[in-house]
Amino acid sequence: MPETTHKKSVLVEMINELDLPDYVVEKTIQRYKSLGEWFGREGSSFKDVDIDIFPQGSFALGTTIKPINDKEEYDLDMGCKINISNFKSLFSQEQLKEKVGAELEDYRVAKGIKKELEEKHRCWRLEYMDEIRFHLDIVPCIPLNDVNQGDYKKQLEDVFNYSESLNNSVVDAAINITDDRNANYSIITPDWNISNPQGYLKWFESRMTTDESRIFNSASITPVPLYNRKTILQRCIQLLKRHRDNMFGDNESKPISIIITTLAARAFNGEANLEEAILNLLENMPSYINTSGPRVPNPVNPNEDFTDRWDTPEGQELDLEGNFKNWLLQARVDFNNLLETKSYETASLILNNKFSMNIDTDFLKVNSQPTKEKPRIVTSLPKNPPKPWG
Repeated sequence: MPETTHKKSVLVEMINELDLPDYVVEKTIQRYKSLGEWFGREGSSFKDVDIDIFPQGSFALGTTIKPINDKEEYDLDMGCKINISNFKSLFSQEQLKEKVGAELEDYRVAKGIKKELEEKHRCWRLEYMDEIRFHLDIVPCIPLNDVNQGDYKKQLEDVFNYSESLNNSVVDAAINITDDRNANYSIITPDWNISNPQGYLKWFESRMTTDESRIFNSASITPVPLYNRKTILQRCIQLLKRHRDNMFGDNESKPISIIITTLAARAFNGEANLEEAILNLLENMPSYINTSGPRVPNPVNPNEDFTDRWDTPEGQELDLEGNFKNWLLQARVDFNNLLETKSYETASLILNNKFSMNIDTDFLKVNSQPTKEKPRIVTSLPKNPPKPWG
């Protein structure tokens, strides 16, 4: 195990560079609130309806990081839950999506958002092009009804060995979503896809420690108070995502965040030290990839496999599985090199080449032990490198 005194400081310094700037977080929260107010305004088709606007994805999990360059956009997700009794007996998925889309189009015009509202399979996309470039994906959804909750809970109990309290909280958070690929998308039917981003958040919370000594203070603010201070698991995921972004850029074969997050959360064992945690995660994450489907099951929906694209013709053409596994190997090499070197020159090279990060040289000098050795970096473990390296 590498020495921890100065290397832990380097990782913390890296994390300080990855967190979203305060003004970005504040602007994001303003836009969440603005949409919530819009749906509840006078004249809204949902004025007298109980609506929940909630963040999901990396922003809710507290694992969002800054893009590598200013040309890249922030990608943020939110749910728009319409709470109407017996909704599925009254409306189709298509009708719900159209109703939410009509409100969002009026919002876009009222707020002067120039780019047209874009329809995706499950959501609507608002593209902001002002001082902060980002798109917001809004997923129309409804609560899972009591009948479906019973079946869903039994599935969780049969597949996962969660506590009763975690099972109940996950089930209570489940939703039905619209998806235009569903065969019954345009007809009134109880057959809607199940999703559970808030249940995933509850599962993720269960994987984190609440011990005060293992929480990093953070200036970032999110709509979820728990994430005003970040745990070691969240920080590790931020570091892994930055390494991934640097290695693949915008390449389509880039490992997706939900697989990284899920495997890291499963592999996390309550380590109290950031350095120890990142190395242990990289060593143990591969063992949580099943040899047969589901390869990486959604921890709150056993019927969903996060690696479902790996075996499709497109996924095989992109070599998604091979690239993911090679990335894990490369990340293990690069973090080990960074944590083992006693040369600030070598550390600076690794930070630049493997993370696109420029940490202050004076900081590296102070926190490194002097050495006469020439900088030496092991560049790669994989014999068959991912396509971005080709």
